[in-house]
Amino acid sequence: MDQDPSPSQRRSGQRQVVIIDDDPRLRQFLCGELEVEGYAVREAADGQSALIALRENPSDLILLDWLLPDFSGVEVCRRIRASGITTPIVMLTGRDGVQERVEALDSGADDFMLKPFSVEELLARLRAHLRRSSYGQEEEDNDERLIYADLILDTATREVSRSGEAITLSVREFELLRHLMKSPNRVLERQAILRAVWGENHFGDDNLLDVYVRYLRRKLEPAGRPTLIQTVRGVGFMLREGDVRS
Repeated sequence: MDQDPSPSQRRSGQRQVVIIDDDPRLRQFLCGELEVEGYAVREAADGQSALIALRENPSDLILLDWLLPDFSGVEVCRRIRASGITTPIVMLTGRDGVQERVEALDSGADDFMLKPFSVEELLARLRAHLRRSSYGQEEEDNDERLIYADLILDTATREVSRSGEAITLSVREFELLRHLMKSPNRVLERQAILRAVWGENHFGDDNLLDVYVRYLRRKLEPAGRPTLIQTVRGVGFMLREGDVRS
């Protein structure tokens, strides 16, 4: 990865973006656009060098290509999250299938953009993710431990359990459940959920929400236990105990 900007190059309070992409022309183009917007930019052409540099000096935001010469972007994303780095990650991909988008988000990505993309939309999404990361810690401090019926979610340890049994969730499943648990017994509209969990500039297919609700139900609602996530047809979803699942 390129060396960090020097103190004279990186102004006080300047946000830093890391671009991980093996296309030098795209990196050059994005660097120019981001620097004009006031960001300090670092570059990497492969996953290994990016991982080493990020572990030593995390950035404020990461732009990550799906295809890299050594690891896939999904694998790089998983390794970044396994290192404990919570920096927002926007995946750049030419794949538009729902399963590919789910794979990217499950690996820990915060967002994805389909190539070719609008620079204006990219910059808007970056601003939105940086705003969310600025306030995210304060939000977690305010709801460190959420409890509903026999379901417990701990934002500090990112652990979830039901009746004392640990439940393993992906990053996006965890964020969706946390949002639902912050407003139990209240109907949440689909678009409001998408904005809260996927970001205010989410323009993707809202079928992703149905996919993740299905994932959560499989993990949270075993046979013989009351259901927890209820569908309000034509509106959205709500967290409320329902009938026992057969």
